[in-house]
Amino acid sequence: MGKATQCVHSGSIADPIHQGLNSPIFTSSSFGYLKTGDNVYPRYFNTPNQQSVVAKLCALEGTESGLLFGSGMAAISTTLLTLVGRGDHAVLQRDIYGGTHHLVTAEFPKLGIDYTFANNDAEDLESAIRSNTKLIYIETPSNPLLRVTDVEAVARVARRHGIVTAIDNTFASPINQNPAMLGIDIVIHSGTKYLGGHSDLCCGVVLTTGEIAKRVRSVAMSFGGSLNATSCYLLERSLKTLGLRVEKQNQNAMAIARHLATHPSVKRVYYPGLESHPGFDVARKQMRGFGGMLSFQLESRTVNTRRFLERLALIMPAVSLGGVDTIVCAPAETSHVKLSAAERAEMGIDDGLLRLSVGVEDVQDLIDDLDAAMQ
Repeated sequence: MGKATQCVHSGSIADPIHQGLNSPIFTSSSFGYLKTGDNVYPRYFNTPNQQSVVAKLCALEGTESGLLFGSGMAAISTTLLTLVGRGDHAVLQRDIYGGTHHLVTAEFPKLGIDYTFANNDAEDLESAIRSNTKLIYIETPSNPLLRVTDVEAVARVARRHGIVTAIDNTFASPINQNPAMLGIDIVIHSGTKYLGGHSDLCCGVVLTTGEIAKRVRSVAMSFGGSLNATSCYLLERSLKTLGLRVEKQNQNAMAIARHLATHPSVKRVYYPGLESHPGFDVARKQMRGFGGMLSFQLESRTVNTRRFLERLALIMPAVSLGGVDTIVCAPAETSHVKLSAAERAEMGIDDGLLRLSVGVEDVQDLIDDLDAAMQ
C-alpha cells in the first residue's frame, strides 16, 4: 500500500458488532488471561489500542515491531538505557534535540556510561568509535539547524563495527523519510509532533526489529512509560491524515524558505530543500519531501528579534512543533534551554536563531504575517 493508504488502513481494529470504521477504544486496565494465556496490561505495552497504533507505524516505517510511550523522551531514554550500560560507550551526533543532549550529559555519568559527541558526517562518527562502543545515535534533519546526516553511510559504518544504530526521525516523519529502509536499526519519534499533529497529545514511539523491541520492552516495563487507550485512539485518528498534513507542510515550508532566503531582513535560512543548503544533495537522495521545519536568523541591525515575535499576528510563539498551526520559537529559550551557552555555541545555536514549524494554513497568509512583523 502507498503511504496515504497505510495511514488510513494499516493496524486498524475491526468492529465486528457495529461495523464502525474507527478502532474501538478498550479502556480496561485489567484483562482476562485464561483464554488467551497472555498477561495484557497497559504497562506491558500490549493492549489492543497500543498494538493498533504500533502496527500502523510499523507499516509506515517498514519495521517489524515497536512500542508506544507516554512521551518522546520516554521513548528515547528507555531505548538508550536498554542499549548502553555501565562500562559501555555511545557515539552521538552533536547537534541533537536539547532534551536528548541533556539526558546524556546529566544522566550517563551517574550510570557509568561514557559517550562522545561528534559531527554529523559518517567519518567523524566512525572516528569516535571505541572498542566498547555499543550505539551510534543520529538525528536528521537535526533540531534546530536542519543539518542533514547521510543515513546509509552511518548504517554502513555501524555494520562494519557491529554497532547498533538509532535515529530520531521526528523532523522528517515517516512520510518523508524511512531510516529502517536505509539500514538503521531503531527509529524513534516524538509522536507529540507530526504523528499527533494537532498539538493535543504527548507520546513517543520506538520502531525496530522484533529482537530489539523485545529488549526495549523488558526495560520499558520497569520504567513504566506507557500510553493510555484514549490517547492511543486519538493518535490513531491523527495518523489517518498524516500523509495529507505533511504533504501540505512540505509545500508551505519550501515556499516560505525560498521567500525568506531573498528577504533583506533575513540573515540566513536553514532548510534542506534549498539548493544552497550544504546537505541538499543528501537530503534529496534519502527524503521524499524536505519537511515542515525551517530555522532562520534575522538581520539584527534592522530587526529586533523580540519585537518581531511580539508583532506576529497569525503565527504564535510557542513550544513544540509539527502541528497544523504554524508556530515559532527561539531554541535558546525553549528546546535547547537546558544547554549552557557554551554548549549551544558549540552546536551553532545563536541566541537570535528562530525555529519555524510550518502548518497547513494558506501559505501567502503566513508569508504576509512574517513580512509585516519584520517591517
